[in-house]
Amino acid sequence: MSDGSGFPGFRSHSCDRDYTRPLFRVASFSDSGDEQEHHVSSPGGRSHSMKRTMSSKTAAPSRLSPSMSRLSMKKLPQVIDEKSMEDEEMELMKEKYTKLLLGEDMSGSGKGVCTAVAISNSITNLYATVFGTCHRLEPLSPEKRSMWNREMDCLLSICEYIVEFSPTVQTMPDGSTHDVMATSPRSDIMMNLPALEKLETMLLGILDSFHKSEFWYADQRNQSFNENKKSFQRNEDKWWLPEPCVPDSGLSDRMHRELQQKRDQASQIHKMAMEINSGILSEMQVPSSYLETLPKSGRVGVGDAIYRYMSSGDQFSPEHLLNFLNLSSEHEALEIADRVEAAMYVWRRKASTTHVVSKWEHVTEMNADGDKNLVLASRARSLLLCLKQRFPGLSQTTLDTSKIQYNKDIGQAILESYSRVLESLAHNIVSWIDDILIADENVKKGHKNRMQKQVVSQLSPQR
Repeated sequence: MSDGSGFPGFRSHSCDRDYTRPLFRVASFSDSGDEQEHHVSSPGGRSHSMKRTMSSKTAAPSRLSPSMSRLSMKKLPQVIDEKSMEDEEMELMKEKYTKLLLGEDMSGSGKGVCTAVAISNSITNLYATVFGTCHRLEPLSPEKRSMWNREMDCLLSICEYIVEFSPTVQTMPDGSTHDVMATSPRSDIMMNLPALEKLETMLLGILDSFHKSEFWYADQRNQSFNENKKSFQRNEDKWWLPEPCVPDSGLSDRMHRELQQKRDQASQIHKMAMEINSGILSEMQVPSSYLETLPKSGRVGVGDAIYRYMSSGDQFSPEHLLNFLNLSSEHEALEIADRVEAAMYVWRRKASTTHVVSKWEHVTEMNADGDKNLVLASRARSLLLCLKQRFPGLSQTTLDTSKIQYNKDIGQAILESYSRVLESLAHNIVSWIDDILIADENVKKGHKNRMQKQVVSQLSPQR
């Protein structure tokens, strides 16, 4: 089982190419020191995103302003401290939005990234700041949760102003009618944003449910003297991560069932977030810079062995092909994914010369009309989906990274980055739960063996 606690997204310095999901491109939108009091997440989502953040600042009706009525009830030193804290938070928010509007180019010369990329980086870096040091199955600290809620409210509030126009008939007070253009939330935002907010609430709820648990964590650096009693052995490349510990007799049946239920829930959330992310990425325009790097033919892209398997016979099984390839690491899986995806676009481009296709996702072997390029493109897409299901923590492909880099649609940038960070959080929660279940299984096996040895020693004849 892959250890998700390694937190996908950190750049590997051992290879020339970054094969990790680009979660933590460091920008300066979020600082770890930017904290304020805890605001509880509203189960209703962020349809009125600023209400939750501002709710703590309202006061009882008074002739004084809210801030003055609050200050009048406190002693002078406390008033000065809270006033300075509010001023500091306001200055930090001004600085962050200034960097966002400048496109991360502090020179002001207009050489920064476009607004869509800047917002995508902001969500990515906020996630890295809040969850980058979380390696335990426990609730978020109030400071980190407050930072997450506050800044995500601000970033997601942009979607409230992304609308589309539709013709409608408006009836006037005198009974006359007029044709007007009415505004409504853009369809992709209206469909995906509430779903993502619900998934976020569920994930944070899973973490909150472990405020009292039967397991705990120990720092490996302090456990080197007790190697023989370890119930969980982590890979050497993750030596710095804490190790889960359980009681000598193992977890109770209730805790074990709860962990399994939470794991199944997080796994379903991961699949839904991944499906939303894939849908958003498929809607993004393919950059011309990527199309220029495509191979001349799909066979050259995937190689002779994979091409022969994909082009032979009427029955194609992506599972059998992956078993034949016997991929042993995510590094190899990502290379295959890049090659198959490039070949898929080569076959699609050839097929588009004779067929008009509105959405390639709807093209299957059944409606390919015997066109070889359409069949191969469909099989390549099914192989990619199977590959991502077999390697749920797979990093983004070259095409996905290129789409995010050159995307200029702000709505798509928000939905893509939001779904990507939730996908990563769900994957980590599943990995953390798996680590605890493995530690519990090892402890129970050891406890059972010790009990059997005691029984044998009691039954054996004394000399």
